[in-house]
This record gives sequence, structure tokens and C-alpha cells, in this order.
Amino acid sequence: MGAGGPEIGMAVAQRLGYRYADQEVISEAARRYGLLEEKLTHLDESKPSLFERLDTETHRYITVIQTTLLEFAERDNVVLMGRSGQWLLRWIPHVLRIRVKAPFELRVRRALKKLAGQMGEVVNPRTVTDMVRRDDAEKSSRFRYFYMMDINDPSLYELVLNAERLSTEAAAELIAVAACRPDFATIDAGRQMVADRVLASRVQVALATQPETRKYRITVEAQQGVVTLVAAAVLDQAVEVARTVHGLRDVKTRQVEIPPIPPFVG
Repeated sequence: MGAGGPEIGMAVAQRLGYRYADQEVISEAARRYGLLEEKLTHLDESKPSLFERLDTETHRYITVIQTTLLEFAERDNVVLMGRSGQWLLRWIPHVLRIRVKAPFELRVRRALKKLAGQMGEVVNPRTVTDMVRRDDAEKSSRFRYFYMMDINDPSLYELVLNAERLSTEAAAELIAVAACRPDFATIDAGRQMVADRVLASRVQVALATQPETRKYRITVEAQQGVVTLVAAAVLDQAVEVARTVHGLRDVKTRQVEIPPIPPFVG
């Protein structure tokens, strides 16, 4: 909050002629899967409560957010804001992952100015300071809970930008130049990696939707259209549910002694 990520993202999209997707990801998820946009937004921005962690419907909502983000990525030529893309799109050659940062005090001043402009009245600086600090904590806790990683870990990004001295246009120019390098050209192998992750995630949504399978801990792997279900027990119901997903060539199972970690960690 206050670092200028959305403004930089929109400038990058305009410069490259790419699609810009932020809240549109949540709106698309709600429309396509018939879910509540308010609940999707809540789970997108904060760590689930203790009750929500025990709720199978929460798992479904989280998986739908991830699936929709991956589907946007599959279309290519897109600037995606947040939503754990730095983890979900890891190791894909044509993905350029960027972290935009700025000193805390500067981010508070920027957030204060923006809120005052939106509300047309004086905003309490202490309230905004607490809001920025709370937003930082929520995003960090959410990312650590789902992916067991520190959101500030530089290994999650190809570029980490300090927006203290960089203007929006300067930052956008740096990113656009990097994105146009041959290192990040889209190749068939990269497209297949994204397609496999989309397919695996769609299967996870299907499993999380059906009452017969949503209570089990099942991870899903996909390679060139072949899906493998990994679970502590071979579940015929899970195989049947997986077969209903479009684009799947075959389904395999792999039994393990210890149930796998929740799918949204994988």
C-alpha cells in the first residue's frame, strides 16, 4: 500500500499494449464460478480466520482465485497485480516477477494524500499509519500461511524496485525494457507449463466443489494434459470428478502414506 504498484502496473500495460488485470481477476472469478465477490475479495486480501481455515468452502474460494489468475496468465501479454503471482507463476521462463517497495513513512504520506483526495476531507494520519501497517501484516501473514514463504524474499522476484526516487514512468520504462528482452520471450515450453498449472488448478476447483471429494486432502499435478492425483488413499470419486474437467487427456493416481499438504500450498 502506497508504494505505487497499481499505477506502475497500469503504465507498464499501456507502454507494452498489454492487458492490465487487478480487481478484474476477482470479478471474473465471481462471475465464472458463481461465488460471492465480497468473500473472494476478503480472502484475497487477508489471512483466513481460524473458522475459515476449517471451512471447506474457504479452500474452494482460494483455489478459484488461483485458477482465475492462472487463466489470465495463460492468455499472455498481461500485467497481473498481486494475488500471489510471484509464487503461482514461479519457474515459468516468460514471467517477469516484480516487487515494488518504498519506505514506510513515504507510503503512509502517499496513502494519506490519496485517501484525502478520494474522501474530500481531512484524514487522521494515525488512522492511515495503522491502516498501512495492518495491510502489510495481513499480506505478509497470508502469504506465509498459504505458501510458507516470506513475501519479501528477493528470490521470488526478478526485479525489486525502490519507488522512493523512481517516478511511475521511470519504473514502467525499466520494467518494459526488461519484459521485452529475449530472456522473457514466450516459448512453447513456457506456454505448456502455464497450461499444465491451469489444468491442475481447474481439477482442484472441481475436487473442492464436489461434496464427495472436498473433505479429502488431494494434491494435483499435471504434465502435458495428464493429471496425477496424489492422496493417502486412491479415491475413485476423485478420478471421476477429475475426468469432468475440460482439456484433460488422462488421470493417474499416486498413493502416499502421509496425506499431502493442502493444494494451495503446492
